[in-house]
Amino acid sequence: MGTEFTQEQQDFAAAVTDFAKRVAGTRDRRDELTDHDEHQHNPGVYAAMAELGWLGLTVPEEYGGSDATLVDMCILLEESMRGMLPIGAIGPTLITGGAYANYGTAAQQETVLRGIVRGASQSISMSEPEAGSDVGNLSTRAERTADGWLINGQKTWCSNAHISENILLVARTDRSGGKHEGLTMFHVPAGTPGLTINPIELMGNQRETNDLFFTDCLLPADAVVGEVGNGWRQLMTGLNFERLILAAMSLGAAERAFEDLLGFVTQRKQFGRAIGTFQALRHRIADLATEIECTKLLVYSVAREADRNPGRMLPREASMAKLKATETSKRVALEGMQMMGGYGYAREFDMEKHVRGALVSTIFGGTSEIQRDIIGKTYGL
Repeated sequence: MGTEFTQEQQDFAAAVTDFAKRVAGTRDRRDELTDHDEHQHNPGVYAAMAELGWLGLTVPEEYGGSDATLVDMCILLEESMRGMLPIGAIGPTLITGGAYANYGTAAQQETVLRGIVRGASQSISMSEPEAGSDVGNLSTRAERTADGWLINGQKTWCSNAHISENILLVARTDRSGGKHEGLTMFHVPAGTPGLTINPIELMGNQRETNDLFFTDCLLPADAVVGEVGNGWRQLMTGLNFERLILAAMSLGAAERAFEDLLGFVTQRKQFGRAIGTFQALRHRIADLATEIECTKLLVYSVAREADRNPGRMLPREASMAKLKATETSKRVALEGMQMMGGYGYAREFDMEKHVRGALVSTIFGGTSEIQRDIIGKTYGL
């Protein structure tokens, strides 16, 4: 940690690092916690972090949280991913919690935010088979009835819905206006009748994302989160937060992949010397280290700016952070696999896992292409 962090923040980072080493410091231990990498989230590890008060960092104090800064949140996410803690639900949970903190009713906040503090997972469901990057094109219907809201439609790519207590659903309540109008957020508790959750098979046989099917799913009238018809604007105000979360996680993943690569090229010998001492690899290592340092400066710069101006939209800066961090993570993992040769593919080492995680990071939460498009538009293009 650099001198721009307070002593308390440096101590916090060290505490998370120590926790990760004790809990998930070996490949055998991580395999045990994840059923050989099938499950990316371990409830026991998550519960232990909740007991330490770490999961409630961004939750207001009135709901049991710490109401800490976004810099503090980034430290937690960076060091958790760097330590390879199996807490795959933390990103979607924090993203969902941010929406409830901003727009939820008192009752919804009591349920969801206190749930986050005690270690409950939460999910947000936006994407559909015909509405991925073009989220505004979604068609899942929410019709007002005498008893509340009737939901019908299919959602997809919903991370961790199968382990979440609640799902924040974005559905269409009005078709009379443009595609970005008439969208509404809804609070959907797990187990609500009419909701079916099916797993999506992923690379590496991981269990993480899901298809959601709503069939005459009846929600009460007070299930609306925020304002009816204002879902798109509510989503947009939360994107700074979402992209910063994903950027911090990818920064930690990039750092871990780099550390694993450095350890390998230092120990692996060919032609009588460590392979990292050959100029072809030494220069590539130097480039990766430089990219990671640049990424870290950018991520924390955006976090500090968001802390200074909580209500300010930062579309350019947040998209830059997400783009830079995920692309850097991908580059480090792919170059790491190349430099490790066949060992990069072997499950004996973690590089193949780093590659799987890094590749998808440039897709979820807005693809790299979408981030570039957003950045370009901020320059009037």
